[in-house]
Amino acid sequence: MELISRILDGSIGYNARGEPRGASFFGGRITRDDRVARLEEVELFGGCSQRQLRAIAKISEIVEVPAGTVLARAGEPGDEFYLILDGSARVEVSPRKRGRLAPGHYFGEMSLLDGGPRSATVVADTPLRLLVIKRRDFSTLLREAPELTQSLMATLSRRVRQAEQALSG
Repeated sequence: MELISRILDGSIGYNARGEPRGASFFGGRITRDDRVARLEEVELFGGCSQRQLRAIAKISEIVEVPAGTVLARAGEPGDEFYLILDGSARVEVSPRKRGRLAPGHYFGEMSLLDGGPRSATVVADTPLRLLVIKRRDFSTLLREAPELTQSLMATLSRRVRQAEQALSG
């Protein structure tokens, strides 16, 4: 019954092949292949090879948190990347700038690279299942796999160029 209500309320999305996202995550084990498939959807990792994605998946962990959990607080240092697998959260940049995050959305990608302060507060609206990557583990991986650093730099460069074009056009 819960599965049906979650499909109806939209908290279970569908991938490009029309398969329900998250359906395999209810009580089941999340395989490394599941993690890789989800990481493929993250723009930051868009230039990564399958081998690189498997290495990233290997250092990730699956975490479940209850509704009301504060995952990130604006202004505080960040050291984790979060990819929402199941559930929803709200993001608060300012009192007037708010949004919702659903399965497939992610945040904290810049914290993986610089550990700088969070730009927003993120709070779980529902219980969440998350794929989490710790900055410490990611930094170790980057030292061990320099080609991954090159892939990430290329992706970030593309994002900066796109942002500059959007501002000037």
